[in-house]
Amino acid sequence: MSQTEFRAALLDPERPVPAGLTDPQGRPAGRRFDVYRNNVTVSLTEALRQAFPVIRKLVGEEFFTAMAREHVRAHPPTSPMMMHYGRNMPVFLENFPPVQHLGYLPDIARLELALRESYHATDAAPVPAEALQALSADVLTASRLMLAPSIRLIRSRWPIHAIWSANMRGTDAPKAAVAEDVLIARPDYDPEPHCLPDGAAPFIAALIGGETVADALEAGPEFDLIAMLGLLLATRAIVEITPGDKT
Repeated sequence: MSQTEFRAALLDPERPVPAGLTDPQGRPAGRRFDVYRNNVTVSLTEALRQAFPVIRKLVGEEFFTAMAREHVRAHPPTSPMMMHYGRNMPVFLENFPPVQHLGYLPDIARLELALRESYHATDAAPVPAEALQALSADVLTASRLMLAPSIRLIRSRWPIHAIWSANMRGTDAPKAAVAEDVLIARPDYDPEPHCLPDGAAPFIAALIGGETVADALEAGPEFDLIAMLGLLLATRAIVEITPGDKT
């Protein structure tokens, strides 16, 4: 019996007990294996339930449980750390026929994964607001702003922030299928998603990529830079400023 056969049988209740598997008394481990198999599936399903509360609300508890079991079979864990389980959920949803009519689900899953990643990201001390405010406009635009490890950027053609907020905060559901870009920041212990104004996402993506402020501003449409920098300071997202040559 190979590890592949054992894992396949462990995650699929339709498969028979692997040949040669015995209990401590040397008897075929049918009932014991079934109990163990069920416990593993239940544990992995619960991990997915905790990781994707919005997906769960959108499709309903019963459907989510059945869908999670299909996910477990398609994407078994590759790490013993359950906080990392579920990374394949967006791809799974993109290819799971019963939810193909819900095109926004994969991006909602990406948002929920990003929130979890942000929560577990390394801490970093933010720069004081005065350090940024002390820079002249020329020096600021030539500078690079390093963002915290907890920062995440999710871009979507769906109103993912509005959908998330409606399910987690009780706000109004979106009235139109408009695109939304979301910045996830963790100023304290819990990450928070912020809906970005039009044009700001390419700027944030460029900063994450190590571009100067000037080059980041060239990455997309115009937007309110002062308001964006205010959000980054308020969320303690800027952790290092590397001044550039103003010439």
